[in-house]
Amino acid sequence: MKPAGDMILVSNRLPITTEMGPRGPVLKPSSGGLVTALRPVLRTRKGYWIGWPGDGPEDQIQRLLAKDRSDSQVHLVPVSLTPSERKGFYAGFSNEIVWPLFHDLQSRCNFDPTYWEAYVHANRKFAEAVGRVSRPDSLIWVHDYHLMLVGDFLRENGIHSRLGFFLHIPFPPLDIFEKLPWRSQILRALFAYDAVGFQTLRDQRNFLGCVRHFLPEIELHRDDEQVRVSIDKRSTLIRTFPIGIDYDEFARHAAQPEIVERAAQIRRDMHGRRIVLGVDRLDYTKGVPERLRALRHLLSSSPHMRRQLSLVQIVVPSREQIPKYGELKLEIETLVSQINGQYGDPGWMPVHYIHRSLDRPELLALYRAADIALITPLKDGMNLVAKEFCAAQEGDQGVLILSEFAGAAAQLGNGSILVNPYDIQCVADAVQQACAMTEEERVSRMRKLRRRVKNENVFRWCERFCSYLESPGRSLRAIA
Repeated sequence: MKPAGDMILVSNRLPITTEMGPRGPVLKPSSGGLVTALRPVLRTRKGYWIGWPGDGPEDQIQRLLAKDRSDSQVHLVPVSLTPSERKGFYAGFSNEIVWPLFHDLQSRCNFDPTYWEAYVHANRKFAEAVGRVSRPDSLIWVHDYHLMLVGDFLRENGIHSRLGFFLHIPFPPLDIFEKLPWRSQILRALFAYDAVGFQTLRDQRNFLGCVRHFLPEIELHRDDEQVRVSIDKRSTLIRTFPIGIDYDEFARHAAQPEIVERAAQIRRDMHGRRIVLGVDRLDYTKGVPERLRALRHLLSSSPHMRRQLSLVQIVVPSREQIPKYGELKLEIETLVSQINGQYGDPGWMPVHYIHRSLDRPELLALYRAADIALITPLKDGMNLVAKEFCAAQEGDQGVLILSEFAGAAAQLGNGSILVNPYDIQCVADAVQQACAMTEEERVSRMRKLRRRVKNENVFRWCERFCSYLESPGRSLRAIA
């Protein structure tokens, strides 16, 4: 099979973002799970990365990107969006409609029709940017819910390159998805791609259930865990590709002497108490208030656990221009204050709350220092924090408590303690179980988790997706 030409990655934002400083725009690394996952993908092959570059004058951004040589293999192609376009496309349709709906939180949706118009317009602009750099042998890989229409516009513009799409967030079941006014348009647009990937089998099955209901005329053919859909004389592969992390990089950096010493210092500062770690972006899907209520219940119902542990809760600022996120921040801060005020004393604070981004060395040190990672999203496509924690646990001593509604639960259920994040008694009991666990059991569980994370890393994810995208179609049996 002839290898494809340049890879073209397309995501909402570039791996570096411009921010306005006192003397004009400056470049900073972008945050977020998607960028973290994709950054290693182009490390071994040349190509393009297309995305929004951040705020600032377009000409100055172009000059900054032209000077950036952080990765000589990758050419960064900015898609300029006006503030009003960004508001309607990103804050509006993407994060006030698709994000809550796909996370089963439809009551938080704002189905404003002007948001759909902005979404269509922005997706067309991204497609035009792709068209300017693509060649017939390019492999074009579009990422996530912001850009579901890009493939359709590329086909409309006469692009016949291999097109792939990967959804990093969950795909909802039929009874949730059918509330979306533009459901059929989005489903049909996804079939412009040659391959569509999901994080879990549950997401894949939810998607196919919606396809059967809203597009009954299509043909579905199955072979093992993959499905091929035929519609409008096109064929699209549907398959599950759980994303991973760069395990070796995480493990190597976590073992550096300065990280080891910083982790030891954190443990000394906690005076031997169990460190329970939460690391989340500010988002209502992450279950931070529910987690805090579970801790409060634990301290109330089990007084002997007081002064035995502290929760270090990192909340990375995100989307605070959206009113519901500001309300969430206030709710979290109120709960932290109440718990510390009710149960803390001069020698012990139940919750150490940090509302900012941490640099990589400090985060790695916290991963190493933590006895327990409390990862309890209400719904999550994958959750790479769980995998990062495992990769950093060189001593195999940490315990992972993981929501059964995180995509990672499908891979890491054997080794972690799975919980229902809505059940505060269940979460409180899991923390007690983790604290009482013997060293032998902790080591056995963490070794299983680390092997799984190491074997199913981000490079294997990329290789598998691209292999299926580049492969010719198989003969698949029809689904009854």
